[in-house]
Amino acid sequence: MCRHIAYLGPELPLGRLLVEPVHGLFRQSWAPRRQRYGTVNADGFGVGWYAQDDPVPARYRRPGPIWADLSFADLARVVRSGALLAAVRDATEAGADGEAAAAPFAAGPWLFSHNGAVKGWPAALAPLAATLPPAELLSLEARCDSALVWALVLHRLRDGDEMGQALADTVREVAAFAPDSRLNLLLTDGETVAATAWGDSLAYLAEPGRRTVVASEPYDDDPHWREVPDRTLLAATRTDVLLTPLKEPPA
Repeated sequence: MCRHIAYLGPELPLGRLLVEPVHGLFRQSWAPRRQRYGTVNADGFGVGWYAQDDPVPARYRRPGPIWADLSFADLARVVRSGALLAAVRDATEAGADGEAAAAPFAAGPWLFSHNGAVKGWPAALAPLAATLPPAELLSLEARCDSALVWALVLHRLRDGDEMGQALADTVREVAAFAPDSRLNLLLTDGETVAATAWGDSLAYLAEPGRRTVVASEPYDDDPHWREVPDRTLLAATRTDVLLTPLKEPPA
């Protein structure tokens, strides 16, 4: 499992969201409060952020625990952004592909993270992998379940699907082939956030017109945090949050 967070709002230092909060992503790497599977997220971390007037995000990823990276503290102190996606990782298979398997995955304007695990990986998703063009399979960043789930989402995005629809259809398709998978997905293009709650915790904090935060768990005890029910799609901007129930796939 993993912990992840996406933010849309006023520009601020990365550390203000990830390091400084008492229960922020930095602390969630060793002491998550609501993680249902696993206890330590030390198998890599990453953050992707958007600079003003540049639709393609930058990324910083490492294969080890976030607390062991002394350079990240300096980066997080001075780099500012009004949109980001970050994650700390507890690998489904320890050691698989190192930094390449650490979220966020990226393509064009999009950043993506998967909090969960595909049941029966890799055999369960072999039929879905076979539906992707060979070039897309060969371009997978890593040989892990999250990378293939990202490839399935990305294929839909490139076909013109809206972000929330791409996540919802991918979750239901993966769940049909691999029942009991945990598929909390998080996606942003710097202007919109889409996420699914499917097997683990998800929450959001919204101040309409100012900021929206979507995270595996609250980074503080602000009473305005709201839990997202399981089997739900979340679509958010800086001004609005919409929750839509997700149906189970056919048996």
